[in-house]
Amino acid sequence: MLRMSKMTDYGIVLLAELARAGSGTRTAKELSACTQVPLPSVSKVLKGLHGAGLLVSHRGASGGYGLARPPEAIPLTEIITALEGPVSFTECGAHGTPEAGGTCELETVCRVRGHWRIINRTLQDALGRLSLADLCGPVGRLVTLSTPAPAPVPLPSTVRGNPS
Repeated sequence: MLRMSKMTDYGIVLLAELARAGSGTRTAKELSACTQVPLPSVSKVLKGLHGAGLLVSHRGASGGYGLARPPEAIPLTEIITALEGPVSFTECGAHGTPEAGGTCELETVCRVRGHWRIINRTLQDALGRLSLADLCGPVGRLVTLSTPAPAPVPLPSTVRGNPS
């Protein structure tokens, strides 16, 4: 099964809550209370998101965390990459990226690598078209991004020798 880690899921929930807060800030304790994400997890995820440049932190009595950019300017791929690493279905898809460094040890003999690169690129493109703002909006926005179902295969014009 392919899935994001629980911490990445928490990170998206926390960012969505900060997006709803607008330009204000929230403390880790406030975010934990309103999202029901355990405080130790909130603190860990906020640290990672801050380190990736997605959040700004403010010290002091009215301090807390806020978004570094508007929600429309934060692509889902950037969030996932900050918490999981490069977005990829396969190791070779991640290893072939400049930021990951290195290449797959089977590169010289692999006959499906090119196909997986196309699939990985499609996944990255699809997630890159979604922003944090999209995740905070109505679900209908996401439905419009789904790919259409394949067209049904036409039946032959004759069935068991009876022309139609």
